[in-house]
Amino acid sequence: MKNIKFILTFCAVALMFLQSCKNDEDDGIITIPPRDRGEEAVVATMEIEEYLATHFYNYEEFQSPSPDFDYRIQFDTIAGENAGKIPLIDQVDFKMVQDRVDEDVMYKLYYLKVIQGEGNEVQFPDILDISFEGRFLTNEVFDNSDLPARLDLTAVINGFQDGLSEFNGANETIVNPDGTVSFEGYGVGAVFIPSGLGYFATPPVPEPGSSVTQIGLYQQLIFTFQVYNVIKGDQDNDGVPTVMEDYNNNQIEEDDNFDEDFTLDFNDEDDDNDGRLTRNEITQNNYTLNDGDPEPVLGPDETEVYRVRDFINNTTIITTVVAPDTDNDGQPDYLDEDN
Repeated sequence: MKNIKFILTFCAVALMFLQSCKNDEDDGIITIPPRDRGEEAVVATMEIEEYLATHFYNYEEFQSPSPDFDYRIQFDTIAGENAGKIPLIDQVDFKMVQDRVDEDVMYKLYYLKVIQGEGNEVQFPDILDISFEGRFLTNEVFDNSDLPARLDLTAVINGFQDGLSEFNGANETIVNPDGTVSFEGYGVGAVFIPSGLGYFATPPVPEPGSSVTQIGLYQQLIFTFQVYNVIKGDQDNDGVPTVMEDYNNNQIEEDDNFDEDFTLDFNDEDDDNDGRLTRNEITQNNYTLNDGDPEPVLGPDETEVYRVRDFINNTTIITTVVAPDTDNDGQPDYLDEDN
């Protein structure tokens, strides 16, 4: 398996500026600042839409799958014997996504939903088991994982996170006699990522000896994927699921910092900076329901955060958080510095 972490997480070693040759007059280094993010967003959209208008995917194989079909998306150019194929631009969806650096910049994020998936929905801070393939608009593959890889969506590039959150995982996990695992009813799709939601001017540097292809500056990326397993994220293990720490409800974890310290809430074990760990100021409950069971009656200060389906045991698991407000000031204790 290739180094998945290399491709999908931000690399600590990054080029902040391009350096040119020395100036003959002052013998100094000339630096070229990054491009304007708004202007680059326009260029990225044009390049992606040109690709979508001139390429198609193997939709006919998905419509009439052969017994040995692997349910992998393949792209090709609309030309020659493929001149009559339906272009991707007529089959994709899109959503508007905010730039994480400049809030005034918005992106049109295109994604191809081939199979929604019949299992649990993906939310922006979840942890997934997926297989994937990353490629450039030239269709050159720069990395892939044929076997399921576990990815934390708060640690991948933003466009990949935003695209995956439109899908569901599998509804059945099968352990085969040889010990391998297979899945049924999983999500299949692709996302077309503008550089501003990818690596922009700081692409990762390949590790020595790696077979991974170098990603260029301002390069648009495509990821195809199969979504198998969905695990709800609590990245700081404080008992408050990360989806509940999105206080402005914009599905972005990078801008939530309740106590305005140096640690974002999804990584902050003490969300109000009162010296008491968040996990000691709340209680997390899980209710397991069989089909036909009545809904649980929630207690005071108890909120349902999410529910997931256990397709192996045919049960529904409801996760709640009890967040007391001891001084009745409208702020739960774990977010109340003076309580």
